[in-house]
Amino acid sequence: MQTPKFIISGGGTGGHIFPAIAIANELKVRFKDAEILFVGAKDKMEMEKVPAAGYKIVGLPISGIKRSLSLSNLAVPFKLFRSLLMSARIIKSFKPNVVIGVGGYASAAILRVAVRKNIPSVIQEQNSYPGVTNKILAKSVQKICVAYPGMEKFFPVSKIVYTGNPVRKEIIEADTKRTEGRNNFGISENEQVVLVVGGSLGARSINIGITNMLEKFADANIKLIWQTGKLYYEEAKKVASSNKNILVYEFIKEMDLAYAAADIIVSRAGALAISELSIIAKPCILVPFPFAAEDHQTHNAKSLSSRDAAILIADADVNEKMSHTLMDLVNDKEKQAVLRKNISGLGKPDATKEIVNEIEKLIA
Repeated sequence: MQTPKFIISGGGTGGHIFPAIAIANELKVRFKDAEILFVGAKDKMEMEKVPAAGYKIVGLPISGIKRSLSLSNLAVPFKLFRSLLMSARIIKSFKPNVVIGVGGYASAAILRVAVRKNIPSVIQEQNSYPGVTNKILAKSVQKICVAYPGMEKFFPVSKIVYTGNPVRKEIIEADTKRTEGRNNFGISENEQVVLVVGGSLGARSINIGITNMLEKFADANIKLIWQTGKLYYEEAKKVASSNKNILVYEFIKEMDLAYAAADIIVSRAGALAISELSIIAKPCILVPFPFAAEDHQTHNAKSLSSRDAAILIADADVNEKMSHTLMDLVNDKEKQAVLRKNISGLGKPDATKEIVNEIEKLIA
């Protein structure tokens, strides 16, 4: 067979980029001589992260419409037109066997051109509530790899494959690292541990909600591993300085060890976080970021809470509900067991391989 060629497109957030890189890595394992080209959006984080992972990327000038009134919105149609022209040139020059879209503005442009040229195409939809573009493109692509059950209400059922989202190998192996994780954070085996994460920049509502209940961690002798994000780190260090039970970090690089050390996790509800938490299978409280596109984090969180696989607290309700909800969960072993069992049923550790299986079927 000729050397297969793949275009992987999308980005804008880590939730799109890291699954894309995971798919590329598995394609390289499956097809050692494969040629892989990434297509992203200029000035977005994929232009840095993808080359760092060892792959070539081309940037499109595409961007989205800002919600606030902005003169830059006037340029959006022109950027889209230029991006479609560039996408056509990229596809004509590279001649891909399959095009894979993982979400983001660039993904929409390259997939639109690919389906018009009858090139086999795959959508990898990370969220439980897809964006408008993917709903439209779903009619024309060959396969749609989804991360949640019940997606037939958005996509043609004949094209859906329930694969889950790609998750890093070290996260998949985290369940074997409890002792290593606890040693890493200086925590003994018999202590209860709550892990709070809100993304690299942090989550203001979660951070404030946790700040308001710090004394309860000391009173109940519970250890808190607290990733505050860059914007709240200095403030958190001050308020927690006298409390030996609070371990404050701006960013936790070894997230697998933090997951392994934790008994209960408080998190945002991005697609990547949900996929990781489903594999980690620990009791979770989810606080969706309310301004995510299409409010997809709320939909993601509801997909779990409706199955009694996580507890959902709306961002606006954190101050009122976080303290008693978290402490009630800490003290309710039966509820923890139910959440653990139900979320574990949603984990898909072989997601990357299953997605590449579908891509492999389309190679012409």
